Amino acid sequence: MALQISATNPEHPALLLELPWHLPLEEWPEHHLVPLPRGISRHVVRYARAGDEVIAVKELAERPALREYGLLRDLDRLGIPAVDALGVVTGRTDEAGDPLEPVLITRHLGGSMPYRSMFETTMRPATMHRLMDALAVLLVRLHLTGFAWGDCSLSNTLFRRDAGAYAAYLVDAETGDLHTQLSTGQREYDLDLARVNISGELLDLEASGALHPSVDPIDFGNEICSRYRRLWQELTRTSVYPAGKYHYIERRIRRLNDLGFDVAEMQIEHSSNGDTVTFVPKVVDAGHHQRQLLRLTGLDTEENQARRLLTDLESWMATQDDYAPGDPPPSSRLRSNKGDPHGARPEVLAHRWVREVFRPTVRAVPPELRGTMDPAEIYHQLLEHRWYLSERAQHDIGLDIAVKDYIDNVLPKARAVLPPPIDDVTAM
Repeated sequence: MALQISATNPEHPALLLELPWHLPLEEWPEHHLVPLPRGISRHVVRYARAGDEVIAVKELAERPALREYGLLRDLDRLGIPAVDALGVVTGRTDEAGDPLEPVLITRHLGGSMPYRSMFETTMRPATMHRLMDALAVLLVRLHLTGFAWGDCSLSNTLFRRDAGAYAAYLVDAETGDLHTQLSTGQREYDLDLARVNISGELLDLEASGALHPSVDPIDFGNEICSRYRRLWQELTRTSVYPAGKYHYIERRIRRLNDLGFDVAEMQIEHSSNGDTVTFVPKVVDAGHHQRQLLRLTGLDTEENQARRLLTDLESWMATQDDYAPGDPPPSSRLRSNKGDPHGARPEVLAHRWVREVFRPTVRAVPPELRGTMDPAEIYHQLLEHRWYLSERAQHDIGLDIAVKDYIDNVLPKARAVLPPPIDDVTAM
């Protein structure tokens, strides 16, 4: 059988042909590989360079490879945070003509880390709680779209920094199934697997001495269930309000927005006697602040990063000469897309903020000091540092001073413990 490459991008097959498909992944030469940290996997996985991209290559049988490839593409269309599927290579043979396992190819998720790499130094319990929050949000998002994971665990997840929190990405869809809607039993099965898997993974860390002594692996396994159920209840519960109190519905929607979700479809019913109104969010989409920031500025970020950047954007807008004193508050302008007819539209102000504030600030940080941080995370860190310095000085010290102090006094120390960027590791 001839070598066959199924790919999502017409440019990828030519680049992928340069890789040594006649060799098992375990025998690939070092010059093809990128030394990035890998999580635990039941399959052989390697990171490699294909043109300008870093890819993850996983050996597995043809049927599951094609199935996972299709599921990852489905999740991408649904807007679920998961690794991007780039292609499947089948018909591999070694130099003697003996068959080799097919491979699934995904794009490396820049700035991400497997959980075991994050435990190379003992992680504080507060940081672990943030990891659990991120994983609970990911599992809820999967279930809202009808995806039963079948193997939720820390090992099958990648984490990226997200403005003081973490964003979780699905990295292994091999055991998943996509349905129109999940039953309570299907969701509970996923949740029970998550509880057992996470407790087991933390017990392994405890045995190796990498777990903080105050962390109980069993309690943390149970905690993911509690966090999931609280979020699921908030996103899907039925609310009954007195008739005429329609602002209660708006308040509920705003609370969902604060959690990072939009209500895409809802059901509102009056009781037979007209005394009450029942409100049910029928379809809830994650990424409320992401979409808002993307629409206004063109910046594509994680959800918490978007929330933080929007707050800074609103504050900056209020200082502009063409932001009239009689205008609605900046947050209202951003939500309604309206402002004073004599002032600049929010999109105009937002793009000016990107051009005059965001980009120059990020570019002031030397690339060699950024580690794996993306521009939005760098900007968030600078805002945090400005707040810290301003609190110490008891007045606003301004962004320029904060940037200089951050570059001089913070980043050189952080550089020693942060993983290097892709361009650095490929040069090792």
